[in-house]
Amino acid sequence: MMDFQLKVQKPLKELVYLELKHKILTGEIASQTRLMEIDLSEKMNVSRTPIREAIKRLADDGLVKVEPRRGAYVANISIKDMLDVFEVREDMEGFVAKLASERITDEQKKELAAIAAEYEAAIKRPDKETIIELDEKFHNYIVACCNNETLAELINYVQELSLRFRYLYYDDFSVYAATADQHNNIMQAINEGRGEDARREADAHVKGLKEFVNDFGKKMESTVGITE
Repeated sequence: MMDFQLKVQKPLKELVYLELKHKILTGEIASQTRLMEIDLSEKMNVSRTPIREAIKRLADDGLVKVEPRRGAYVANISIKDMLDVFEVREDMEGFVAKLASERITDEQKKELAAIAAEYEAAIKRPDKETIIELDEKFHNYIVACCNNETLAELINYVQELSLRFRYLYYDDFSVYAATADQHNNIMQAINEGRGEDARREADAHVKGLKEFVNDFGKKMESTVGITE
């Protein structure tokens, strides 16, 4: 783990929280792993206080469970969890895309097109982490174009749950190739100010991902850590 004493640009407790969160989202700390304050404080070269505060925040995020006698451990993520997330994202992502089409600036249009192009280039290389990061960057930038802080906070939560599932289980690269075309369709509709088309394209994108997760669940019902 990184030495947080060398990182002075953010409060120590924030760095500890972000590092643990990243390791859970990416699967480096697996589901059901117990989070021992002493062990983590030694590995991260910090006191137990920021570890304790980070665990509490992660529990509030739904990434950690805290139970009497068992302590804190990384929460499972199930197929049903993801299907629930995509039910919320279906309407939300469409609304975000439509709103972005109405508020996006000329400079933002260029940046959104550049991010879509970055993603398209990345899928030609079998680097799942880069692909996932660019996918997240694309969707987050659309949210930023809406210039609505409340909306950004609401959608960030459901996107992070989706992010964790992608890191853990999206090993079929065909889904990334299809996503590139969908990103381009969404980007073009937003940049051309076609609000209803942007909504439809974003809705179709999320529905496609929901179907992928549903099919994945049917194939993996017996896999440890993935439950209905």
